[in-house]
Parts: sequence; C-alpha cells; structure tokens
Amino acid sequence: MTIELHCFGESGNSYKAALALELSGLNWEPVWVDFFNGATRAPAYAELNPMGEAPVMINGDIRLTQSGVIQHYITEKTGKFGGTTPEETREILRWVLWDNHKLSSQIGTTRFMMNFLAPEKRPEQVITFLQGRLKAAYRVLDAHLTSRDFIVGGNVTNADLSCCGYLYYPEHFGFDRTDWPNITRWLDRLAGTPGWKHPYDLMPGSPADRA
Repeated sequence: MTIELHCFGESGNSYKAALALELSGLNWEPVWVDFFNGATRAPAYAELNPMGEAPVMINGDIRLTQSGVIQHYITEKTGKFGGTTPEETREILRWVLWDNHKLSSQIGTTRFMMNFLAPEKRPEQVITFLQGRLKAAYRVLDAHLTSRDFIVGGNVTNADLSCCGYLYYPEHFGFDRTDWPNITRWLDRLAGTPGWKHPYDLMPGSPADRA
C-alpha cells in the first residue's frame, strides 16, 4: 500500500514529513494541497484535517496530522530516526518540541510575511521582532552543533529532520548560512544523505509555479 502525504512544496512542515518518508524507504507519494488558493480552508479539507493544516498522512485506515507525529509513526514502522536508548529518545523529542516552538513556527511566519504577502501588507515591526527571536534560536542550534555531526547521537534522527525543515528554502527570511558555520556544516551533511532531496524537488508546488 502506498502512503499518501497531502502536502505542498512551500511548506516546511510538510517537508519534515516528506523527507522522513523519502529517507525511510517506505512507499509513498505526495498529494498536492493547493494552499495558496485556499484548499486548506475548504470544507472538504476540514474533513481530512479539522485543524486546516498540511501535512496529512494517510496509510490505509491510519490518518495522521502534525509533522512530528508523522515522523514518530515512520520511526515505529521502520525503526529509523529514533533513539538507540531511552535517553536518546527523550533528547530527540526535546529537540523536536524545541523546533516546533522556537524555530519552525517562527520561521514559517516570518518567511510567509516576507515572501508571500504583498509588500504593502507586510508588518515590518512584527518581522523585525520575529527575526530577533530567530537569531536567538539560531544561536542555540549553532552552539549545540559545534562538535556534533547530528543533533542527537551519531546518525540522522527526527531531531535533525524537524529542525532542518525550513532551513533549505531559498526565500529570504533573515537566515544567512555564512553567519552560522556549524548549522551550515550540519545542513550540508544532511544534504549528503543518500536519498535527500530539496523541498521543491520532493513535493509539488513552488513559487515558480505561481510566477
């Protein structure tokens, strides 16, 4: 049975789930969500996910939302991307939760306002505030990666797949790799993992499609 992932290329949260599926070796396919034309606000999508968000994963009778939950399911199915000890498992969860609260949510909002809103609608003070919070988050992640190849342990885990979710996108949101050498080294190492793909190559939908 082929796993369906309802997603779109511009979504960093979708990318976290799509990349985990791709690297896991599970049989899956992306199903495009036309987010920018209101698909997630339509009644039909509310039946799929009452939270009105992407991604949504469907595998037979199993329907899951939230990228972290989908990643956890992939680990349950394959044994990949989880911890090798209870301590590692808890540490992975700690970083996934940190990313969801401190990194991805802030990047997603900032990137959307800076790139997908009309210039006259961009709240510059809010953007400046969020970029300040993001700089603090980048500092935490960069310091943690000073002497590490991966966020937890010696291999790719859900901590990496979660925290990298928005950092490969080309749109400007105040993140410059040259400012964060340890994050850059980590992102390059992840991109060298067999099977890795850029979000715009892994999922349908990109700004170029709407240009």
